[in-house]
Amino acid sequence: MVKRHFDYEEKYKNLQGKFEELQELSKNLQFDLTNEFKLMEKKMKDIRDNKYQNLTAWEKILLSRHQERPTVRDYIEFIFDDWIEMHGDRCYGDDRAVIGGIASLKGIPVTVLGHQKGRGTNENLHTNFGMPHPEGYRKVERLILQAEKFKRPVLTLIDTPGAYPGVGAEERGQAGAIAQVLMTLCSLKVPIISAVTGEGGSGGALALAVCDRLLMLSNSVFSVASAEACASIIWKDAGRAEEMASALKLTAQDIKDLGIADEIIEEPMGGAHKDFETMAKKLEESLVSNLKELLALESHELNEQRYKRLRQIGRFQEN
Repeated sequence: MVKRHFDYEEKYKNLQGKFEELQELSKNLQFDLTNEFKLMEKKMKDIRDNKYQNLTAWEKILLSRHQERPTVRDYIEFIFDDWIEMHGDRCYGDDRAVIGGIASLKGIPVTVLGHQKGRGTNENLHTNFGMPHPEGYRKVERLILQAEKFKRPVLTLIDTPGAYPGVGAEERGQAGAIAQVLMTLCSLKVPIISAVTGEGGSGGALALAVCDRLLMLSNSVFSVASAEACASIIWKDAGRAEEMASALKLTAQDIKDLGIADEIIEEPMGGAHKDFETMAKKLEESLVSNLKELLALESHELNEQRYKRLRQIGRFQEN
């Protein structure tokens, strides 16, 4: 059966508990095992470090979905000043799976957009598990056009399993709403930086990923569809998701090698949730650095570079 939960840290914590018990027992029995314990502790740390340097694609998917992983709202509240959230698409309603508004990044006015997941069942139901409806993408469309009007750079934070595939979403024009955002982002006359902070799935993620710079956290993933969906479509067996994950080339390292991602931001050992402050500061530094470079360009230069960047994505061979 395919593993659905990244449980390495739980196992490691149990091992640490047994190790501490052994240390305490040796003291009670008056055994001096100080040198042995130092060697064992170092070996445990080396094994853990090696594990996180060699995670499989499926393990990275599970880590990107970890229930304790920082949400987009967590990053917004930590990184940006003067955050003012905006609601609604002026057409149907307000989609809680997409948050957006205006803020300040080191004194630079910006428009920030992102997918919002929840923690726990109630929050996830409130945000539809981070899966946007058409009104969410129409909110994005409204805010990026506003950003262009007031010459504010656009920053998008991506963390979604994909756009919501329900009947209601299709009835309200899901595909059209996503397509419209893609077209608008392509020709936007202000800098666009996207960062994949967790799971970047399907067209739901792509809608916020047309940009001048694409950043990815080291344990994030970005793919045309989830491993489970691909396994179901191609092999008619969702249980082969782990096998499919490797074939999809969806890790940050794969996406960088393919020339799609521009930068990988290393996460703390154990994942972004193990040291959120350090992770958020690294993301902030990268956003500021890339934004300053892009602000030095004229709008026509931005559009030309963005066009070339998009045209260069993909590889093919001619016989």
